[in-house]
Amino acid sequence: MQNSIVRMMVGNIRRATLVFMLFFFNISNILAQDIQQIMPNYRNADIRQIVEAVGEITGRNFLVDPRVTGSVTLLSYTPMSPEAFYEAFLATLQVHAFVAIETDGLVRIIPDANARMFQSTNPSNAADEILTQVIKLENIAAAQVVPILRPLIPQYGHLAAHPAANLLIIADRAVNVRRMLNIISRMDQDGDEAIEVIRLENASASEVATMLTTLNQTASASGAPTAQIAADSRTNSVLLSGSNNSRLRFRALIAHLDTPTENGGDAHVRYLNYADAEMLVANLQTQFSGSPGANGTSSGEVTIWADAGTNALIINADARTLQTVNSVIDKLDIRRAQVQVDAIIVEMSESRANDFGVTWAIQGDNNEPLALTNFPSTAPGVVQLGAAAAGTVPANPAALPDGILSAVGSISDTGTSWAAVVTALAGDATTNIIGTPTIVTLDNEEAEIHVGQEVPFLTGQFTNTGATAGSVNPFQTVQRQEIGMRLAITPQINEGSGVKLLIDQETSSLNASATGAIDLVTNTRTITTSVFVEDGNILVLGGLIDEQLRENEQRVPILGRIPVLGGLFRSQSTELVRTNLMVFIRPTILRDSAQAVFETNAKYRYIRDLQLQQNETPLPLMRNQERPVLPEIIEAQPLNSETISAE
Repeated sequence: MQNSIVRMMVGNIRRATLVFMLFFFNISNILAQDIQQIMPNYRNADIRQIVEAVGEITGRNFLVDPRVTGSVTLLSYTPMSPEAFYEAFLATLQVHAFVAIETDGLVRIIPDANARMFQSTNPSNAADEILTQVIKLENIAAAQVVPILRPLIPQYGHLAAHPAANLLIIADRAVNVRRMLNIISRMDQDGDEAIEVIRLENASASEVATMLTTLNQTASASGAPTAQIAADSRTNSVLLSGSNNSRLRFRALIAHLDTPTENGGDAHVRYLNYADAEMLVANLQTQFSGSPGANGTSSGEVTIWADAGTNALIINADARTLQTVNSVIDKLDIRRAQVQVDAIIVEMSESRANDFGVTWAIQGDNNEPLALTNFPSTAPGVVQLGAAAAGTVPANPAALPDGILSAVGSISDTGTSWAAVVTALAGDATTNIIGTPTIVTLDNEEAEIHVGQEVPFLTGQFTNTGATAGSVNPFQTVQRQEIGMRLAITPQINEGSGVKLLIDQETSSLNASATGAIDLVTNTRTITTSVFVEDGNILVLGGLIDEQLRENEQRVPILGRIPVLGGLFRSQSTELVRTNLMVFIRPTILRDSAQAVFETNAKYRYIRDLQLQQNETPLPLMRNQERPVLPEIIEAQPLNSETISAE
């Protein structure tokens, strides 16, 4: 009930205000007919009511957008004509983010954010009228102008470029459109920039362009006009582009630089930073011997020789050929990346062996053997042990068999004697070998690491009788063979993080368990391959999984096959050997000195930590003596005034 009363009161107030304003404007119209001057004054008036008043005064028809709301204050202290009052009304709309668009006698009042979608069909000279203008540019690109002018366009305006026709499209109020047209007309001028090609006769175009570019950068930093500079190595020419004044200045510098040397010679010294002068000079001589001169004709023989002491190249050639030679040297004299290769060699072996045998002998009354068994390929039996006991051969402790030995028998001076020997042996052996050779080399440079020892092998022996009776002159021939690990590798770094590796890997060792050989036996593992590995990844190069089972049985015919009792007439041995060998490779690219220092320090500190751990246990007989330890790494520091004063 109270809300209804309030709404009625508000409605009555609005109607009363409207009647009052209409009455006021009617009086103003009557006065305007006589003097054509009005003085509108509004304080916090509803904008829709002002629209109605403007329509009464100017005779225009308005269509008001529902979003057009708010209170307006418009104060006038001097009389104005109806048209001036309409201009003030348009300015008021602009202040409140509204715009009036006149089309076929109807004025639309809408928010200025939608103004660019409408076009007035009754253009006037009003400064706040929304206009859409299409501008054709003649000398500059429309797309380049848009970023410059966009900050000058209000949010409700529109600025776009049509690159195909080089057009600018502007939608804004008339006063701003006229301002944009004035700015664009001053920007769209034909400049005096051109491109000049200056042919050099004595100097190198690339060197001159480098010097001029440095000067150009200095001029740009100071705000002076700059030019664009480029070199054409094929024609030994310098290209200039820019304003007339900047081109004139650089043209004078080029004329001063393009002069013959004082001594008139063509000999030049080029110091190398990374490449080897003696290795590079042969390829350069092959490439540039008899090269054409700067004018396209032969300028004589190009001579290049190397000075090993200064690692420099001495080049005798004309300017154009010298430029080409220096261009090739620039691409070859670069710091090459390094590759650290870690090879991981893992060998695990397990062996098991069991031996069991029985040998016996029977002797008659006259010490004549009646029967015996002997198996020479197994452990010593009753025959060998009996001969050693009888003293027929020198006593040798090594003649005793390994394992357990049990003997039984009956020996007497008269009658029959007999003896039996039982031998049994069981053995287990395991081996776990891990080798990690590491090598660092330059890209595309072969490197080899070899860690091992030389083992002598007997290759022959000879004994002759000397001139003196009874003298003997024996001698032997020995050949030494290297045993250990060898890693030869050639890395090639490809684009990205991949590394191609040419690998020759060899691992050799002595086989202490081999039997039946007349000398030392060596085990050799060799891999020769070419692989591609990503930086830091591990790749298996090859492996060997070997399992060998050897069974050996010797027996007396017929008797050895008798169940149970046949065990007294045979000897058996069984051996099982399992070997598992794997070789892995991991390359690490050292692209700069920082990464090389990091890898080096990691290995250095690893060895030093091991030495420090050993020092924790004192020497048994020299407790005051410490084991040698690597010194702590001291990082290299640049020499400056502070370090000098400290010293």
